[in-house]
Amino acid sequence: MKKSELKSFLDFKADQYNTPEFIETDPIQIPHLFSKKEDIEIAGFLTATIAWGNRKSILKNAHRLMEMLDQSPYDFVSNHSTNDLENLSGFVHRTFNETDLRFFISALQNIYKNHGGMENVFTKNAEKNSLQPAIHEFKKKFFEIPHEPRTQKHVSDPLKNSAAKRINMYLRWMVRNDKTGVDFGLWKKLNTSQLSCPLDVHSGNVARKLNLLKRKANDAKALTELDSSLRELDAVDPVKYDFALFGLGVFEKY
Repeated sequence: MKKSELKSFLDFKADQYNTPEFIETDPIQIPHLFSKKEDIEIAGFLTATIAWGNRKSILKNAHRLMEMLDQSPYDFVSNHSTNDLENLSGFVHRTFNETDLRFFISALQNIYKNHGGMENVFTKNAEKNSLQPAIHEFKKKFFEIPHEPRTQKHVSDPLKNSAAKRINMYLRWMVRNDKTGVDFGLWKKLNTSQLSCPLDVHSGNVARKLNLLKRKANDAKALTELDSSLRELDAVDPVKYDFALFGLGVFEKY
């Protein structure tokens, strides 16, 4: 397939899946329950954190998590008591458990109280053509308060060769605004051109079949390679192709 044909094909597929109907089956439906910026940010971050494994299980547990936070995630994060944290007992999604959740709530409180919130942390450390160093710096800020070592595995670090799929997905949700109502476009200080495609088994396999990616492992080096290929197709909004790659892989078994 010629480059122009590939672009036309992927543009078509991106438009096909980047519609409000996509929300109905995707974890992005959880932050769409809210209208306040901070609620959307926190609901999105916590949902993205557990967005691996069976999609029905992800959605079920994310909805349960919002219920445990009284359907007011920002208020809970900002004003929780020790007893409130104790009431989070029993939450588990795969290897993410109540210990991890309690720390995440405390760490988010620290981010909003002492670092100006999620958008500020990522914006402060963004580079012109990449947010991967910003993810690395975010993780350092997130874990600057006392924590169990086990919990660190739930926030990926691109500088340790992780593709950081879930955080890149979260950043797409927060930064990208394409007028269709799927992604939020809440963070105005960052640009879509800085975003990286969430790279997982599905998007990686499709990207290889389309010769957008040659590296076999889904790691940070593969992400850099995929980013480069997608930016050749659209330098302004390269991660719109996440919808195309994901849709082709998950819905069409391409």
